[in-house]
Amino acid sequence: MRLVSLLSVAVGLILISAESSAIDFKSVGPGPAIMYDAPTQKSRKMHVAPIGMPVEIVFANGDWVRVRDAAGELSWMESRSLAAQRTVVVEVTQASARASASESAPIIFHAAKGVVLELAEPPASGWIKVKHRDGDIGYIKALEVWGE
Repeated sequence: MRLVSLLSVAVGLILISAESSAIDFKSVGPGPAIMYDAPTQKSRKMHVAPIGMPVEIVFANGDWVRVRDAAGELSWMESRSLAAQRTVVVEVTQASARASASESAPIIFHAAKGVVLELAEPPASGWIKVKHRDGDIGYIKALEVWGE
């Protein structure tokens, strides 16, 4: 009986650990966000994150979140500075957005490294449906962007 209880606890901890280790991405918005080195406005200001920049949520602490950006840098920002709309940033020299999730589909537009795109649909089969700020919509390879 005791072995069953210990196994149940162990399985529960594994499930909680797996669930909490899921990567959670958000985007900066509705305005630019000040990034700090500690979770208080009195700490050192590191830089300003532009509207739409995707960030990975590393840790939430009340009104503050510890985030990682596409360059891998960690900083703190106020959670109210996060938007519900998800974005991704192009990591390759030039990504080609296609009409469908296929290498042979016609190219709709190109996006240069550093361009932020709105996530239109969750990733599927290695492709992500994105929307350019100009309104064009297409599919980009998931490996070519960060933030999904």
